[in-house]
Amino acid sequence: MAAKANYAQSAHIRAILQALFVTFLWSTSWVLIKLGLDDIPALTFAGLRYTCAFLCLLPIFLQSHGLAALRQLTPGAWKQLLLLGIVYYAVTHGAQFVSIAYLPAITANRILGFTPVVVALLGMVMLSERPMKIQWLGIVVSIAGLILFFYPIQLPMGQVIGLSVAVVGMLANAVSSIMGRSINRTRELSPLLITTVSMGTGALILLTSGIFLHGVPVLSAQSWLIVAWLAVVNTAFAFTLWNHTLRTLAAVESSIINSAMSIQIPMLAVLFLGERLNGRQVLGLVVSIVGVLVVQLARVWVSRRKEV
Repeated sequence: MAAKANYAQSAHIRAILQALFVTFLWSTSWVLIKLGLDDIPALTFAGLRYTCAFLCLLPIFLQSHGLAALRQLTPGAWKQLLLLGIVYYAVTHGAQFVSIAYLPAITANRILGFTPVVVALLGMVMLSERPMKIQWLGIVVSIAGLILFFYPIQLPMGQVIGLSVAVVGMLANAVSSIMGRSINRTRELSPLLITTVSMGTGALILLTSGIFLHGVPVLSAQSWLIVAWLAVVNTAFAFTLWNHTLRTLAAVESSIINSAMSIQIPMLAVLFLGERLNGRQVLGLVVSIVGVLVVQLARVWVSRRKEV
């Protein structure tokens, strides 16, 4: 029994470290996307990233008896995977690329970082879970942090468009977070199957939309290198590893670990993109992150108090 418990603890720690590594890779994506957008239209860029990642995963998927697994999927499972691809890859990540084209990476990420608060609110409708009092406090603190970060709200039209798109992406990200956890927690489908099918769906939509709107792009060697790195390392590898960690980590743990990006991305943006934060924005960023963490940790705190 002791050996089994130690193995479970070791597997849990390993999953946490793997998830943290994935968040770092995803954080570097914001810097690479910002650089690549100088040469590639946003939707086309997103489509190229996820199409190349899908093509990287496809041979591995086929060698892992993927076709046989596809034949065994029920209509309900197909519907879930296709819908996840539309919401998570096409809408969420398409909006991410477009918002970064109009906004500083730090600002776009701050909007996306509000996702856990929206997940808590959506849980009232989608999961019949009412936020606890301490979660409502966290929601208020998070909103106060956002207001402090953006105050005074004096934005050029381009940034207004970027903020609007970022909000759409954040809402889609919140919905897809609930969908992804619902699919993965049953352990009926492999992480590779989930990633390949959903990513292929979203990639097709993004690339088709980008080419329709902007035509076929002519990329420089640097742009192809950025696309290749994002596709192979930060997407094909990272998303598969993330889905794998969801089989071990609770939803709240994954959400908290994902929040590490709220700290990593501003640091990387300051170091590599030359973006700057004034004192008020730093304070707003900290307050907002604290509020989000309160929302995420509330149920853990309450459950532990009940156990005591």
